[in-house]
Amino acid sequence: MSIDYGLSREQELIRESVRGFSEDVLKPRAAGFDRSREFPIDNYRRCAAMNLTGMMVPEDYGGAGFDSVSYVIVIEEISRACASTGVILSVNNSLFCGPLLRFGTEAQKRRYLVPHARGEKLGAYCLTEPGSGSDSAALRTTAARRGDRYVLNGNKVFVTNGVAADTFLVYASIDLARKHKGICAFIVERGFPGLTLGKAEHKMGITCSGSVEIVLRDCQVPADNLLGGEGKGFAIAMNTLDGGRIGIAAQALGIGRAAPEESLAYSRSREAFGRPLADLQAIQWKLADMATEIDAARLLTYRAAWTRDHRERYSLEASMAKLFASEACMRAAREAVQIHGGYGYINDYTVERLFRDAKITEIYEGTSEIQRLVIAKDILKGRSA
Repeated sequence: MSIDYGLSREQELIRESVRGFSEDVLKPRAAGFDRSREFPIDNYRRCAAMNLTGMMVPEDYGGAGFDSVSYVIVIEEISRACASTGVILSVNNSLFCGPLLRFGTEAQKRRYLVPHARGEKLGAYCLTEPGSGSDSAALRTTAARRGDRYVLNGNKVFVTNGVAADTFLVYASIDLARKHKGICAFIVERGFPGLTLGKAEHKMGITCSGSVEIVLRDCQVPADNLLGGEGKGFAIAMNTLDGGRIGIAAQALGIGRAAPEESLAYSRSREAFGRPLADLQAIQWKLADMATEIDAARLLTYRAAWTRDHRERYSLEASMAKLFASEACMRAAREAVQIHGGYGYINDYTVERLFRDAKITEIYEGTSEIQRLVIAKDILKGRSA
């Protein structure tokens, strides 16, 4: 397998355009949204105007028709400025539009994929429950067929975009005894009877990404909104999370890249013992380690994105990228706070927010422990990246 890590002219132009937008529009707003916890719907609309809400969706369905590497570039640049906006985009692109594109009927694509890819609407993903996180097959939300519709009952938690979403991809079981074989995926509109918003989550980081509980009480869903067929939901979820992990790796790259950038600027301006911090070897070594690990994470993430576009299976590459990038991001954010000293612990400084935002990348869309299980499983089967 031959991989060219050099970016095309088109990819360079995408990066240049999104970097300028992120610097001029998103970065100045990030601290304010972090403090207010207000969902940044205007950020989403501005991203839609740049055709960033359905990046890997073909133009025929309202998207930009980007490849996966271009998608990674965009999510990294957006997340470097505002991690909450990065995950809002990632969810709509990868966790909502992605499965609709791969598994939806033509009618479902026209009705739901097109407006979400265009950014006219916002999508959310409902898999995690109060009693099932890493073990997705243990979900307890049920779906019962009643004539021309399904009736859904259950609770979903940690639903990113939930406070503002127009449409939800909801996973529920038609037969709990069948475990993962009974799980189905449903396209559920916000206005369907029986769907309400529950408790809003007040999180440590990515505070304005609109995470909320979704309550389903005899929620009426047309049978035509079943995605992929009965019993296909678990396979859809796992396939979707493989792609989603590449997006979270890209988010971690953005946060992780911002950490040494902020630290370099601070260490050049701050003096200790009569000289700039940047002149001290202890600080230089921290900066060197941060830069090296983030660059290594970028190569793993680009490889995973390239593999997604060229091979049917890419779960190993996606898990490796997500695992390494998220942990490198967390280390970079921690060292950035350390370099800033006491100021790093004050929310007037960007690195305090980066530290809080970084942690979630090791948790959602599969914890680091789950990534290691996925990687080990493939290795034990004799597969290598």
